[in-house]
Amino acid sequence: MIPIASRWSVFSSGEFMTTLPAPSSAARIHSEKLIAHIQREIQLAGGLIDFAHFMNLALYAPGLGYYTAGTHKLGRSGDFVTAPEISPLFAKCLAKQFQAILITLDKKDILEFGAGSGIFAKDLLLELEQLNSLPQHYYILEVSAELRDRQLRRFAAECPQFLSRIIWLDSLPKTPFTGIIFANEVLDAMPVHRFEWSENKIKECCVAWENKQFIWQNQTPSAALQERVAAILQECVLPDFYRSEVSLMQGAWIHSIADILQQGVLFLVDYGYGRHEYYHPERQDGTLTCFYQHHHHHNPFTLIGLQDITAHVDFTYVAESADQAGLQVVGFTSQAAFLLACGLLEISELSSHHEIDKYTNNQAIKTLTLPSQMGEIVKVMALGKQVEIPLSGFALQDRRGNL
Repeated sequence: MIPIASRWSVFSSGEFMTTLPAPSSAARIHSEKLIAHIQREIQLAGGLIDFAHFMNLALYAPGLGYYTAGTHKLGRSGDFVTAPEISPLFAKCLAKQFQAILITLDKKDILEFGAGSGIFAKDLLLELEQLNSLPQHYYILEVSAELRDRQLRRFAAECPQFLSRIIWLDSLPKTPFTGIIFANEVLDAMPVHRFEWSENKIKECCVAWENKQFIWQNQTPSAALQERVAAILQECVLPDFYRSEVSLMQGAWIHSIADILQQGVLFLVDYGYGRHEYYHPERQDGTLTCFYQHHHHHNPFTLIGLQDITAHVDFTYVAESADQAGLQVVGFTSQAAFLLACGLLEISELSSHHEIDKYTNNQAIKTLTLPSQMGEIVKVMALGKQVEIPLSGFALQDRRGNL
């Protein structure tokens, strides 16, 4: 997610600086309910839970978690904005790439994970309609009831002609899927395990409750975490007292996609790096980041249930998981290179009918492509199965060698 307001730091104790907007009394009460719920989970676990469990509860606890409690998260009235919220140019570029794939497939379906406000689906379908390449079905897998409602209201108001094609899902399809699967900022919201490398030992950073607050507490790592970090240490030289994170869930998720994908392409758009850049010696405290009302910081133990918690993606691990699952990495590049290769500038020119359109598009292009904004840190990866055509979005810059 990209913040659109000022940045600030947060004390490790959980006390935030005065520049952080204060939650309402109702929000504080909600947060206290979730804190109590997590406390009970820690108690039941014997006084300690791993951070992945904590993050899962903070984000997805039924009726209480950040993504399941029904509060607005996207846009200027929420906590962060994503590329589709910035400009329809993003969806228009993807539509051009999707069209090239869909025309080669016998079955033309699209599945989007976490459709947010529905703006990407709306803009994409409108553009595919213009290109005479509408999918037979547009599936949306959405865990948030509030977001599902927002999506439905948006489609009914802005593009009702597509409602017969749109199908909401609670889980992955049970039958083989042919088409395009799209996940924008999905992997970075999956719970991660935190680890510390110190005194030549791998330690797991877990969560305990002490003195009326959540605290970090190290313990011996699980076998799965030990194995994963040991593999990282074989490739990357980490300094003493180095802290970072790994996702054990992303690999399983990639395998689940591979199991249902009969033919097509999975597009992943997310903040992240190849492994050597992710676990760079100077990235001493990892990539764990929290978002609250367009501010970002690095303390997951404040504003529980009111803030988003994310971690960047190790795209090397994603590529390894894909290879093991029978998927081919058919493209990997920066968001800027992908959008420009898809004709971003030409599409902008064609949609700039007035001076205000030109100004708005130029501002959006800067946000989407500049290295200081989303252009460099956000990556696009395509994982394919039984698809032979070259993908134009990766023609400008191929970064698979960085994985």
